[in-house]
Amino acid sequence: MLSIIGLVAISNCSRIPENNDPILGIWAKTQTSSIEGKSSNTTREEWIFNDVYLGRYQSYSNSKLVFYTDFKWSEENGTYTIIYGDPQVTDITVNLEHASDPEILTLENGSVFATRD
Repeated sequence: MLSIIGLVAISNCSRIPENNDPILGIWAKTQTSSIEGKSSNTTREEWIFNDVYLGRYQSYSNSKLVFYTDFKWSEENGTYTIIYGDPQVTDITVNLEHASDPEILTLENGSVFATRD
């Protein structure tokens, strides 16, 4: 019984490591399309990365939320993998470009995926 109490006390004292990954925060991509002289349509996508390797993807059309899902993310050698919780969205791999202002996430072919918001 004493060993169980000791084990519980030790496990409760362990610390969760702090995650200071540079990808943490909100990243966004905005596209605007218009039809000759008619109204325009603005689409905004957001990826919110949190420090427990989870996040939220949200898609807006003209400032109205139209789709959202959660995702998991991981980092290996500067490459980030995003795995979505919804099969409607394809998993993706991106790289963080630190030298840019604002910082950008790029696809493997070098095109811009999202910018820091």
